Amino acid sequence: MRKIGLLFIGLFISLNMIAQSTSSEAKKLLDEVSSKMGAYNNMVIGFNSSLINREAGITNDPPIRGEITLSGEKYNLDYLGNNFVFDGEKLVIINQEEKEVTISNGDLEEEDGFIYPSKLLTFYKEGYIFSMGRLNNNNGRKVQFVDLTPIDSNSDIIKVQLGIDAKTKHIYKLVQIGSNGAETTFTITRFKSNQPISKNLFLFDKSKYTKQGYFID
Repeated sequence: MRKIGLLFIGLFISLNMIAQSTSSEAKKLLDEVSSKMGAYNNMVIGFNSSLINREAGITNDPPIRGEITLSGEKYNLDYLGNNFVFDGEKLVIINQEEKEVTISNGDLEEEDGFIYPSKLLTFYKEGYIFSMGRLNNNNGRKVQFVDLTPIDSNSDIIKVQLGIDAKTKHIYKLVQIGSNGAETTFTITRFKSNQPISKNLFLFDKSKYTKQGYFID
């Protein structure tokens, strides 16, 4: 019995060491990706997003296209029929269909349990446990996934799978699985860095939209 007990203790210690090793390896990879992509002066990213919730019978096909230009904390995001402009202090949401503009202090919040494209490089830094996931081969491109599990057991997110191009160390795909059964996927389809962009891209021209009859809140 003593030998069996020692065997189980040894097995537990081994598994714990493996778990710690894969967690450390996963965080190291994420930090490397964040450091590399965060060092660019700017990034222009085209992406597709899809939402599937089989229990509710929801699936968007074809995927929704979007584009985001990032420069430090500033960004200009076209997504879901809205234009999100963040200058580092204030967030402007321009709804072109409703001709309405909403201005608020601070960035997009994640209180609704959704990871926005503007959070791709930073969302993992707080509130998650990491582990190395599967390694995929997509038409010759090796994509290493990292599995992230929220520390908060009441989180609206059950798991996040972040796919990283093993060669470029760029984010390729993000899969978010919600507690309601919904699975949201972002896939980067186009990536350019250090592009010549106008500083006005992150500024809101109030007079322009006032002249066009937008309601500004």
